[in-house]
Amino acid sequence: MAMMRLRREDPRIVGAFRLHRRLGAGGMGVVYLGSDRRGQRVALKVIRPDLAEDQEFRSRFAREVSAARRIRGGCTARLVAADLEAERPWFATQYVPGPSLHDRVAEEGPLRAADVASIGAALSEGLVAVHEAGVVHRDLKPSNILLSPKGPRIIDFGIAWATGASTLTHVGTAVGSPGFLAPEQVRGAAVTPATDVFSLGATLAYASMGDSPFGHGSSEVMLYRVVHEEAQLQGVPDALAPLIRACLAKDPEDRPSTLQLSMRLKEIAAREAQGLPAARPPAPRERAEERGTLRPTERYTERDTRGREPERAAARGRGTGPSSRPSPSSRPSAPSRTGGGSRGPQSRPGTRPGNRTTSTGRRPANPRLLRQRLVVFVVVTLLVALGIAAAQALQG
Repeated sequence: MAMMRLRREDPRIVGAFRLHRRLGAGGMGVVYLGSDRRGQRVALKVIRPDLAEDQEFRSRFAREVSAARRIRGGCTARLVAADLEAERPWFATQYVPGPSLHDRVAEEGPLRAADVASIGAALSEGLVAVHEAGVVHRDLKPSNILLSPKGPRIIDFGIAWATGASTLTHVGTAVGSPGFLAPEQVRGAAVTPATDVFSLGATLAYASMGDSPFGHGSSEVMLYRVVHEEAQLQGVPDALAPLIRACLAKDPEDRPSTLQLSMRLKEIAAREAQGLPAARPPAPRERAEERGTLRPTERYTERDTRGREPERAAARGRGTGPSSRPSPSSRPSAPSRTGGGSRGPQSRPGTRPGNRTTSTGRRPANPRLLRQRLVVFVVVTLLVALGIAAAQALQG
C-alpha cells in the first residue's frame, strides 16, 4: 500500500496512537498508518469535520462500529479501537500489509483461475462472518481487498453502509462504486447479504479479466448497465464463468449464498491447482431426477434408456461384436481367479450360472438335455424303422 508523508494539517496523535504516514483519503476522511505504545500498527481513519457535525451520521456510525466489534473471522481487518464521542470520530483497524487487489491486477495483469478461486473462497468465508454479525459491506470492490501474506483481507466493512457516503457524488446518493454495486442498490431497495455476493462476483470478474464486467463510462451509464444489461465475461476462465455469472444475477434470489460460493470456489481452486478438467455439469434430466421432480415411471425409463440396469448390462456383456462390449456396471470388481484370470460374466444375486439368458432373451440349451433328446430321437427312429421293416416282412 502506497504511503505518503503527513501534511501540515494532519494530526500527529489520535487517542493512544501516534500517526506516521498517510495511507489514503476518501469521501469519509483520511486514513493514517499509526502505532500504539506496544508497536502494534493500525490503519486509523479520522472522519471529515463536516460529517462529524451531523448527528444522524454519528448515530449511524456508532451502530455500525458496534456491529463491527462483533465480527469474527480471519478475512477481515479487525477493529482495534474507536472513539465515537471525539470532536472528529475515528476508528482504528488492524493494519494489513500488502497491495490491494486493484493494484495487483493493475501492475501484473489478470490472475490465474486457481488464484482467483482461492481468493474468492477466502473472501466468501469472510463475508459469512460479516453477515452473521448483521453487517452488509455494500462497497466490496478490488480496492477494498488487501492481499496480505496470510491471505486476502476485507477492509472498510460496514462503514459505507453506516455513513451513507458515496463514491459517486455526495452523501445521501447511492452507496457503492459504479460497476461493483448491485442492482438493488441502484434502485434504492433493501440490501441483503446477496448484495455483497453481486459485488464479489464483479470483483472476481475484474481479477480474472483485468477490467470491470460492465465496462467503462460515466456513473449514469455504469448504473444503467448494472440494472439493465448482462455482464460481459469474455476472458473469464471457463472454470469460473458460470459461477461468476450466477453471482451477477439481477434478482438477489438467484444468486448463491456466501457459504455455497465458498464451497464451490474451494473445489474449483483445488481442481485448477491440480490441472484437472472442469466437472461436467449434470444433464437437465439428471438434475430433475436429483430434485425428485420425475415420476417413478419416468425415473425407471430414464435408467433403462441409459442401459445401466444389471440385466441389460449382463446381456450386452455376453453378446458379440464391438457393440456388445460390457458396460462398466456389468464388469466384476476383480479378475476371476480361475481360467487364467479371465473375466467371467456377472450374474444377478439369487440366480445360478446355468440360468443365464442370451442377448435375444432366450436361455441357452443345456448340453446334457441335448444329448438326452438326441438319444431319444435315435431310439425312436430305430424303433419306427424296425416296425416298418417288420410290417413289410409280414406282407411279403
